[in-house]
Amino acid sequence: MMATAEVHPLAATREAVGPTLIRLQKEGNNLVVVDADLGKSTSARKFRDEFPERFFSFGVAEQNMISAAAGFAAAGHTVFATTFAVFAEHAFDQLRMSVAQPQLNVKLVASHGGVSTGEDGASAQSIEDIGVFSSLPTFTVCTPADVVEAEAIIEVATKTPGPFYVRTARPKTPVIYTDGAQFELGRAHMLRDGGDLTIVACGLLVERSLRAAEQLAKEGLEARVLNMSTIRPLDVAALEGAARDTGALVIAEEHLSYAGLGGMSAHALASVEPVPMEFVGVNRYGESGTWSEMLELMDLTPDGIVTAAHKVIDRK
Repeated sequence: MMATAEVHPLAATREAVGPTLIRLQKEGNNLVVVDADLGKSTSARKFRDEFPERFFSFGVAEQNMISAAAGFAAAGHTVFATTFAVFAEHAFDQLRMSVAQPQLNVKLVASHGGVSTGEDGASAQSIEDIGVFSSLPTFTVCTPADVVEAEAIIEVATKTPGPFYVRTARPKTPVIYTDGAQFELGRAHMLRDGGDLTIVACGLLVERSLRAAEQLAKEGLEARVLNMSTIRPLDVAALEGAARDTGALVIAEEHLSYAGLGGMSAHALASVEPVPMEFVGVNRYGESGTWSEMLELMDLTPDGIVTAAHKVIDRK
């Protein structure tokens, strides 16, 4: 997967869901899509318009939706379940018992992850979801950096047996990959190389990490930037290589640091390649405001990443 230097329009990662599933079904995949009354917002409703006989809406009943998804998967279908991230957590018991333990072919694609849900307020801002679903041993967990990578991840999820959790986002953000870029499951993608430190990021924080790296370069500091879009299984080899090569890491994510990419990265390195680490992430519940205001409030910004970079370099 190659990054592009061209200027692209803004797009939300959630926008990839419906069109990608339509394409995959037309290519001969045996898909069923289940929804919990949010298909317009997740873009899954576009699949309903093309394949109404393969789309099932369960209303505001996420637990029933996941139970039905498990049934469809047990009957041989590849099932995509769509809702908001914060509501997906309502069905944890069904996901654990009916999907994770029997390792059924259910792909949970949850939109509106993180504090960038914005004006809907703290009750709708899921800051725990990556940790929640990464706790299920048979789940693969992914967070795309942009709409192009979201499409690639959905395609890989379709063709990879077993449960998936894919977190998508509400706001339109810069596209950083070229159309048709390939996604390698379980592999971090180096978007920029550098020897002074490594910034490991996922989701909306990838593009902001690239901007932070540009700011650091103007100060004479070269930062490697890794897009860790697969959270589980984590690319431990890439983390170890970054720790050996640069000696300091900043982990940036729109999630609770101790329960998400930050905590998992620290755990992975602690026994094999311990180095100074700083964490740019969420440590409190959000508020109601625009998505950009929420990221500013939490210091999930290029400036916040630059500040963390200086702190970690001072500790090398």
